[in-house]
Amino acid sequence: MPFDLRPKNPGDRIIKVNHAGEHGAISIYSGQILVSRLTAPKLCVELREFRAHEQGHRAIFSAELQRRGLSRCRSYWLCGIGGYALGVITALFGSNAIAATTVAVESVVLRHLNLQLQHLQDLDAEAVTAISTIIDEERMHHDLSASHLFASRFWPRLIMPVVALSTETVIWIGMNI
Repeated sequence: MPFDLRPKNPGDRIIKVNHAGEHGAISIYSGQILVSRLTAPKLCVELREFRAHEQGHRAIFSAELQRRGLSRCRSYWLCGIGGYALGVITALFGSNAIAATTVAVESVVLRHLNLQLQHLQDLDAEAVTAISTIIDEERMHHDLSASHLFASRFWPRLIMPVVALSTETVIWIGMNI
């Protein structure tokens, strides 16, 4: 029988994947900040603020990993590299593409966080607490970015389904490797 490295507690697995996801979000914003200085300078302050929130979220999940004696998810570097590439590429197309990316990512993330809370409610109070502490900021990222989407729906129509599917795929990989 092969040795299974995946945690048996669903809260452990969720914390690991959320930690990797926050690393991916930091990387998206880092890539966007790099390029948006040229393509969307008015968004730079907001993107830095969002990245700071995500750094705080990653720290919450990192502390929870340490408390549980767990290593980070094997998808951690995939989230980082993929997130950075996504951030750079979408920022090349300007503020509407940046906003569409955030709306797509945060839509998927918020849905997953709410499902996680329902699933873990009576199983893992510490995981519920960690997840609950970040939801309001994630919702704010979504709502503020949605308010930046311009009348032109080109980038949202193109980017949002691709980014949403990519985000779902990375979460699936994290939960299953």
